[in-house]
Amino acid sequence: MNEHQNSNSHLTAKERSTPSLPVRMLLERKLIQGKVLDFGCGFGKDVNHLLIKGFDAKGFDPYYYPEFPTEKFDTILCFYVLNVLFPEEQNRVLMQISQLLKPSGKAYFAVRRDISKDGFRTHQVHGKPTYQCYVKLPYKSIFLNENTEFYEYQHWNKVVEADSKCPFCKPNPALHLLAETPLSYAVLDGYPVAKGHALIVPKRHVANYFELTFDEQKDLVQLSTFVQQMLKSQYHTNDFTFGMNIGKNAGQRIDHATIHLIPRFKGDCANPKGGVRNILNK
Repeated sequence: MNEHQNSNSHLTAKERSTPSLPVRMLLERKLIQGKVLDFGCGFGKDVNHLLIKGFDAKGFDPYYYPEFPTEKFDTILCFYVLNVLFPEEQNRVLMQISQLLKPSGKAYFAVRRDISKDGFRTHQVHGKPTYQCYVKLPYKSIFLNENTEFYEYQHWNKVVEADSKCPFCKPNPALHLLAETPLSYAVLDGYPVAKGHALIVPKRHVANYFELTFDEQKDLVQLSTFVQQMLKSQYHTNDFTFGMNIGKNAGQRIDHATIHLIPRFKGDCANPKGGVRNILNK
């Protein structure tokens, strides 16, 4: 199999007659609340169990239940999905789940801890190559043994406790978080210059974008692309201004790198043809 293809990840879904260990444990701890989404639900056995228990639950799986949800959820479950995805695919799942989670909601991830080596291996049942990898998340760990670890996730601006005066290190809980990865987050600007004005922000406190690591820069680009698609759908425009201010002479007021993503509309300025070339005009 080509190292850039991961077309057999769905084969790792298991048929089961009983609910999974993560869902049993979360039910015992009364952590599953409100409207529930099982993201990457496979054959949907946990969803069926939750429905029998009286929960308002639904499942999404790109292969088995491919209708992507349009509403938001109080609880999102994601069990043993990330271990079979490439890093960029993992990031996309994390962004989608953060997008679908209500501001007050919580998501729970289960990952395997018995994987010693990343890579493709032949599936014992299907005889096809499937990818598996070790995954560590920067979220609250609520259970760990030699085989599995469970994490609890909330939106970054609801849980961060940074001892900092930087508004980007400790974002206002009232801000509308659009999506998030382990390295960066996106919110609607609290002082927008246009409707839909979004900020894409690295979580690490670095003033100059070019001093971020390549992984952080790459992460910001992926998150920016994801958010652009969200804004494009919501505000029905293909036009955007995308950029950043680096240094005081360029207009940077806070020493924390940020990317501005601003939807643009016909008639929103006198001379749009000038673009960024107009910024130095006297």
